[in-house]
Amino acid sequence: MGAVVQILGVTHRTFTVFTDESGFYTASGLLPGLYSLKVTAPSFLPALREKVGLRPGATLNINITLGTLLGIMQLGPVRPVPDDDDWKWTLRSVANRPILRVFDDSVIPAEKRAPEMHGSVSFVAGAAAAGYGTGSDMSTGFTLERSIFSDGHLAFSGNVGYGPTLPAAVVRARYSHQMLNGSTPTIGLTVRRFAPSDTNLHNAALQAISLSATDDLTLGDILELKFGSELQTIQFLGQLNAFRPHGSADLHLSPNTVVEYQYATSRPDLRSEKGFDSAPADLSESDPRVSLTAFAPRVERAQHQEISASHRTGNTNFQVAYFSDRLVNPALTGTGEVSASGGSLLPDISSGTFSYTGPALDTNGFRVVLQRKFSSDLTATLDYAFGGTLELSRPDVPLESAPQWLSTQRRHALAAKLSGTVARTHTRWIASYRWMNGPSLTPVDMFNASAGQSDPHLNVFIRQPIPCLGGRMEALVDIRNLLAQGYVPVLGNDCQTVYLVDSARSIRGGFAFNF
Repeated sequence: MGAVVQILGVTHRTFTVFTDESGFYTASGLLPGLYSLKVTAPSFLPALREKVGLRPGATLNINITLGTLLGIMQLGPVRPVPDDDDWKWTLRSVANRPILRVFDDSVIPAEKRAPEMHGSVSFVAGAAAAGYGTGSDMSTGFTLERSIFSDGHLAFSGNVGYGPTLPAAVVRARYSHQMLNGSTPTIGLTVRRFAPSDTNLHNAALQAISLSATDDLTLGDILELKFGSELQTIQFLGQLNAFRPHGSADLHLSPNTVVEYQYATSRPDLRSEKGFDSAPADLSESDPRVSLTAFAPRVERAQHQEISASHRTGNTNFQVAYFSDRLVNPALTGTGEVSASGGSLLPDISSGTFSYTGPALDTNGFRVVLQRKFSSDLTATLDYAFGGTLELSRPDVPLESAPQWLSTQRRHALAAKLSGTVARTHTRWIASYRWMNGPSLTPVDMFNASAGQSDPHLNVFIRQPIPCLGGRMEALVDIRNLLAQGYVPVLGNDCQTVYLVDSARSIRGGFAFNF
């Protein structure tokens, strides 16, 4: 009775409540976010509970036991206090987090968080498929994450691909710190090296290093700001630099309605929802996106602006968005055996693809997303987009002159995605199909980072825990563009047919060990 409970919120405000004669604590009207709790009482030692996550509309019951100096000095084990209602107190929230990404709860309750240190090691390989761009080389991926003190988080990850030349590798390090005001400043360092793939390039390896920083800020309970930037330095037949800022502003009109403005200068990562990065360290999917023009390197530069409105009703979320995109020196993809002898193609033997420079793409369009969560194990998403894409206006042209025949055309795209978990086997799966009403070399709405994002054509991802090892070992299957759709034939340097694609077929599988 009479204990003082101080609740430190995300806006540096301190809420103070007192226990009643039965030791109950109640604090209502709190916004979602992270809180720190400090409990003091006469004749007892203070108790501190940090990083208490409060979800939108949630109620938290937390047990707090105050100890005495005499109890700490006891030599024998201390008998635990029974977990009864006399030791519980309650937090109740009245607002909601952003619903821009459907059912994306960024605040995780403390009792469900990962342990202080966890990681994984994976071994993935693909089946060779000549002419269809599947890399058959093996790759090894690793992740290691550890909590530092109570508010810091350090992550280290990478991917190493093995081929006939020196290994290609991507290594990332990231540190984030949770502030008392709820913001999470993050700094990251990424080093990439792609092995040489053509003697015409004098065995030059592409090397890149990037430094990124992000932060977020909440103003009251209606405006949330996220901002950051990335500085890239690329060494490949010369030196290139790129500065890539990004940011977003979320305006909460009501607990279930959000309006967002977003600005980006690089393509989004479509693999984050899988919870696992099964892509090899190749040029086809990793930033920076580089191509060649007359043996001179070109780095892709982009500007994306978007304004969207999202509304949630029960388990259904609806979003409409208008976007404007500008892409300079786009690094487009092709498959087949080519060489860099002409100075305009950049082969990548790790993925069986090559990159080439396309004309500038300047377009705008709109997007409509509808997502329904039928249960905790099944979610369905529909995504419709209309916008400009790059297309080859003349078929069967020589590969060297193909970029001259690329033009911008308006296209419709419709995507359906199902994702979920098989309850009995704990299998995680994602299946999607994206259709377009014509051939295209770039996706419609390529900067889509909403819940409706998906790779072009038919894709399947399966993540299966192996029961005999307690779920610490998983089997992985990652299939993209299974039916090899969207392949546009052109004549290669040696009069053989090669293909220009918006998404190369890739069939990869392997195992991951979690600890």
